[in-house]
Amino acid sequence: MTTELSWTAEGDWTARDDWGMRDSAGRRFDHDRWQARLDELRAARHVPGAALAVLIDGQVHELASGVLHRGTGVDVTTDSLFLSGSIAKVYTATLVMRLIDEGRLSLDTRVADVLPEFATPDPQATRTITVRQLLSHTGGVTNDFNHDSGRGDDCLARYVEAARSVPLDCPPGTAISYGGLGYVVLGRLIEVLTGRTWDQALKDLLFTPLGLEHSMTLPEEALRFRVAMSHLGEDGADPDPAPAWDLMPRSAGPYGRVIVSAGDMARLAGMHLNGGAAPDGTQVLSAQAVAAMQRRETDVPDKWTVSADGWGLGWTLYDWDGVPGFGHDGAAIGQYAYLRVVPHAGLALVLMTNGGSARLLYADLFRELLAELAGVTMPAPFGPPPQPPAVDITPLLGTYRREGVVITVSRGQDSGARMRYEFVDGMKDMSPPLDMDLTPVTSTVFAASGAGPSFSEDHMPVVFSTLSNGTPCVYVGMRATPKIT
Repeated sequence: MTTELSWTAEGDWTARDDWGMRDSAGRRFDHDRWQARLDELRAARHVPGAALAVLIDGQVHELASGVLHRGTGVDVTTDSLFLSGSIAKVYTATLVMRLIDEGRLSLDTRVADVLPEFATPDPQATRTITVRQLLSHTGGVTNDFNHDSGRGDDCLARYVEAARSVPLDCPPGTAISYGGLGYVVLGRLIEVLTGRTWDQALKDLLFTPLGLEHSMTLPEEALRFRVAMSHLGEDGADPDPAPAWDLMPRSAGPYGRVIVSAGDMARLAGMHLNGGAAPDGTQVLSAQAVAAMQRRETDVPDKWTVSADGWGLGWTLYDWDGVPGFGHDGAAIGQYAYLRVVPHAGLALVLMTNGGSARLLYADLFRELLAELAGVTMPAPFGPPPQPPAVDITPLLGTYRREGVVITVSRGQDSGARMRYEFVDGMKDMSPPLDMDLTPVTSTVFAASGAGPSFSEDHMPVVFSTLSNGTPCVYVGMRATPKIT
């Protein structure tokens, strides 16, 4: 199916179905060729099912491949729903920016001034953490507080109350450290300012004005549609259906659960490409808010885990050899989602998957699509060089700790570096400890094997850095973990 978003004489854009394949810039999207390529690459990477949406200069093309559930054999269709994982943060950030447009708060509003129940174990940090810092992951809050606060409409309030005793990953403003807890706090802030649940606010203030009929947040809402089942399994083989579709509690919504079709996600991207305007001309966001979200707030030491060069307000920012872009990645118990936007080309790409080597499918497919449709060259897959440099690892040895995680860097065989990644405290049952050899890429960047291709292609980046207060830290999975010994 193809939907065209065409500009009216007044400068608004209107949606209409159109089977034509040529967009306003004259570029031709070859639907049949890309359908065949999606089918080929999906099968090669053992991904059970995938949906692809391509928004190019106002026209949305939707493709589907494979099955929603290997046990039932139900086909993926273009209106099928997938779990978007952390791309939900973009939706929450967009809502926050709408409230800023309305004058209800500012980026530099201190969170505790609006949300008195918000706290951390550090009173000074509690007083200083701002909305801007939570949106840009520079507030120091953790990503590893997995707390089920129930299914009630008070779940975000109860989560924020429970999080008061959770230690910070690092002091606010000293580094970027990817943190889902902060987005639950932002979700609760939205509830307080709108008088609605986060779920209802998202529906009323974003889904409805944008005409997103295949976007929702609650499992019971998704049951009306064809929904992708999560799949798990070993790399290089067809995965099996997971024991549960989604294990996240309701309170995870603001950072991890928007249930959506690929086409609807592309339409959200279309609003950000078109200065905040909805299809009927309604200004969902101001052009200033849209631009602010895409403005760099912080650099990112780990430029490989989610392909990030920097972070804006909700958006991951990319620099493809001087060509700027924005987007986000998402993961949810075997489902993986990818969103990439290239403003100069009027292009947005969305890939939704339900298991298998999804990261490799993304890399294969987006590398070709970005090159052809936007002239963008994606970086080569992360990994060690053929001849790794000699590195003195002595300054890097020791123990690093943040809430729920202990990372130990030691000498391995032949005096090389070795890392143990261990879940502790409330996360101790998440996974057995992971032991990995580290191969140097530079003096501070190492490649660890064994993370699985859905996460990091062939190797996982391990990046040693320093907080702005001088404390050494290590980045694994975009989380900053300070050194303690």
